[in-house]
Parts: sequence; C-alpha cells; structure tokens
Amino acid sequence: MFIALIIITLLALAFGLVLGYAAIKYHVEGDPVVEQLDAALPQTQCGQCGYAGCRPYAQAIAAEEAGINLCPPGGKAGVQALADLMGVEAIPLDAQDANNTEDELVAIIIEKECIGCTLCIQACPVDAILGSAKHMHTVIESECTGCKLCVDPCPVDCIIMEPIAKTLDTWVWNLPETLPILTKTQEIS
Repeated sequence: MFIALIIITLLALAFGLVLGYAAIKYHVEGDPVVEQLDAALPQTQCGQCGYAGCRPYAQAIAAEEAGINLCPPGGKAGVQALADLMGVEAIPLDAQDANNTEDELVAIIIEKECIGCTLCIQACPVDAILGSAKHMHTVIESECTGCKLCVDPCPVDCIIMEPIAKTLDTWVWNLPETLPILTKTQEIS
C-alpha cells in the first residue's frame, strides 16, 4: 500500500510539473478573438461605431455587447470579415439598415476646386483617394466606403457625398416580409 501511495504521489507531481510548464509555455496574453477582430477593423479610431476606437469596439463585439455592423469605414467588406470571424451571418451596415431608406454614399471630389492639400488622403481609412501634393485628387469609387471622414478635413469644401448610382450590381429589390400563398382557385383565375 505504501508503494502505491508513493507512485500516485510521483505521478501527481509529474503531471503537475507538465501542466505548470504548459501554462507558462503556452500562455496567451489577452483574448485572441479580440485580437483577430481588432485586426479586421480599419484602425481609423474615428468613433463612428460609438466606441472610443477600434480595440474597444472589438472587445464589445467579442463580448456580444455590440453588433458587427457599426463600422462605416470598414464598409460591407468589414462587416463580412467580422461576421466570418464571429461565425454569424453578415448583416447590412447600421447606417444602411433595412428600415432606413438612405442610399449608400460615395465621396466625389470637385476637381476644379481641389488645391491638392492631401488632407483627405490622410483621413481616408481605405486609401480610396488618389493624388499627390499640390495636384488635384480623385476618388476610386469602387474602394470608397462612404464613411465621410474625408469631408471635414477638406479646407476648400470640394468633397461632396453622393448616392451610389444604381446598376445591376448595386440594385437591391426589397422583397415583402411575407409572400402571399395562392390557393387553387386563385391560380386558375
């Protein structure tokens, strides 16, 4: 009996050492989910989501205290990336909620008025503005998320936000919530 007690004690000591080593070796700082969510956000720290920056917003998403659709600079691609990380279905941006009839916007630079100050380029979180110092700038419309961060820094107010033109690629048909069920007599007539 004494030998069995010594063997069990030695096994417990060996397993304790292995677990202690593994705890030190494989220790993870912070929450890896928050890290991944934070990396997927555009890092503009603009506060449009209602949080002080991208990291607090990522923490709120991980804690399921905030939706994945609150980041206008991230656009649809950002919402999709967050949905993939959280394992949920992507939903429209909060600014383009189904109850909101506001169209998606894109920045347009009035090139005649542009002085080439580059302040809009510095403010754009997705690098959708093209140009160089003292030369006119233009917006790559396919890259613009409509976040409006480039409008305020412009000293000559040459940036306007316009709705995206409806094409076959951007047009969405809002289906009714419930579809009528046809009966046999309605189908015939």
